[in-house]
Amino acid sequence: MQNFLIQNNLDYLIINSTNKFLVEYNSLEDNSRYHLTGFTGSTGDALVSRDGDIYLFVDGRYHEQADRECDLSKINVVKLKQNQSFLEEVSKRISKNSTLGIIGEKTSVYRYECLSNILKEKNIQIKILEKDIYTKTDTLKEPKVLSVIEKNICGKSSSEKIQEIQNTLNTEEAYLFTNLEEVSYITNLRDFSKNYSTAINGKILITKNSSTIFCDDTAENADLNIKPIKEFKNSISGLKVIYYDKMSTNTADFELIKETAKPMINNPVSKMKSIKTEEELAHYKKCFERTDKAVFEIREFINRNENISEKDIDIELERSFKKYGAKLLSFKSIIAKDKNSALAHYSKSSAEEILKDGSLVLIDCGAYYEGGYATDITRVFVKGTPTEEQRKIYTLVLKSSLAAFNTPITNSTTGYDIDKTARDLLNKIAPSGFEFSHGLGHGIGISVHEQPPRLSPADYSSKTVIEDNMCFTIEPGLYFKDFGGVRLENSVYMKNRKIHSFSKMCYEKKLINFDLLTPQEKEQLKDFEVM
Repeated sequence: MQNFLIQNNLDYLIINSTNKFLVEYNSLEDNSRYHLTGFTGSTGDALVSRDGDIYLFVDGRYHEQADRECDLSKINVVKLKQNQSFLEEVSKRISKNSTLGIIGEKTSVYRYECLSNILKEKNIQIKILEKDIYTKTDTLKEPKVLSVIEKNICGKSSSEKIQEIQNTLNTEEAYLFTNLEEVSYITNLRDFSKNYSTAINGKILITKNSSTIFCDDTAENADLNIKPIKEFKNSISGLKVIYYDKMSTNTADFELIKETAKPMINNPVSKMKSIKTEEELAHYKKCFERTDKAVFEIREFINRNENISEKDIDIELERSFKKYGAKLLSFKSIIAKDKNSALAHYSKSSAEEILKDGSLVLIDCGAYYEGGYATDITRVFVKGTPTEEQRKIYTLVLKSSLAAFNTPITNSTTGYDIDKTARDLLNKIAPSGFEFSHGLGHGIGISVHEQPPRLSPADYSSKTVIEDNMCFTIEPGLYFKDFGGVRLENSVYMKNRKIHSFSKMCYEKKLINFDLLTPQEKEQLKDFEVM
């Protein structure tokens, strides 16, 4: 690594967790940050210096996990608090008048601009690199055959979606979409060949009278103009304006279009995708019926068997999902017992972690079915008899979840408002030492984490108004490293100014202290009695 910095005349280099498509759930094989640090979390980048310093920046979901997975004699784990800026913390660790390297394919235009503004005062030069030290040479792969999602599931044909976008353009203007979920949404194409995502790898250029998908895979019976990704560079001539999204366009693509590039003020696909059609809602309800069945089977598996491990549960859960028609999982399932559940995104599922009487086990999971939409649910179970502390913490988180469902909804209610309802209650009733260290929820769709909407006290996208047919999660939690953690998550949708749960999976009654619930809260629990 130090030789790499010297060869490229760099003092520092940012090592990314994403691939060139800026995806969140990148495979570990393509995750450069993982190769450097050993940290397996889905997000969190690293900074390395020519002197050999390595800094890993992680948010509240990963503080404990990073400490466990990294060699702390070599890796400095920077634990970001809520509302704390990653880029500002990076800047603090870079000396004045130095040179910082970033990987063009793995850095969004938005991040590059923010970084430039922050580092300007310290006279730090940013050098954009084509490849990083961990990038493998691309090998020729057989094109995959992508799946076409029928209109009875998604509600709109690809031509209808493209026409809606084209209606907003003038001649010699174009939209460039590089966010993989947006490309998959527009085209109604899915890739079921890989783990944890159905999004296709590609980009789409839409002009007033044409549209071209740049993708190295194929799609049968799709009325789409598909070209290899390498042809993108030669397909943009003659256009005077190309609208792009700073958040999802990497700097390498921006360099190709910069003479005509104009940032989108409002991304037309972002909102279109977030407001689901009636067909999408109907499909989602069927998907969650099957998800509930798989999770309920795991509840029975835990109650029925002795000497089972996190790994045993993980294997059985995937088997149950496949039994009920899942094509693949939404993400790597979180199976976390006892103190492991204090790690919001624990991902080990260890064969050495055996459930004993009184073991608390948190299961966060989901799957993709034939439509290519992600489900997401979290439940907490207990093996045998729970302690009073376990019952108390579980019940307090349950109260927070039910409070979020009761948030008064107006035509201006945002994700921030719903988060505040749940967070204010937890802050008031949580015992000392227990923290709610993440946002209340996120949008769901082709990606298990979509935005808008977002439910958080910090992110700008949390200020998006929640509209009918938007789908998102409600997942409050309380965590304490000496206890573990409880998170209860339901995927929901907005309809007629009311939040409705897709999931009807029951809560664990032996973990509920009913004396702590109000009559209204007890009545609400009847919505979760199907299983």
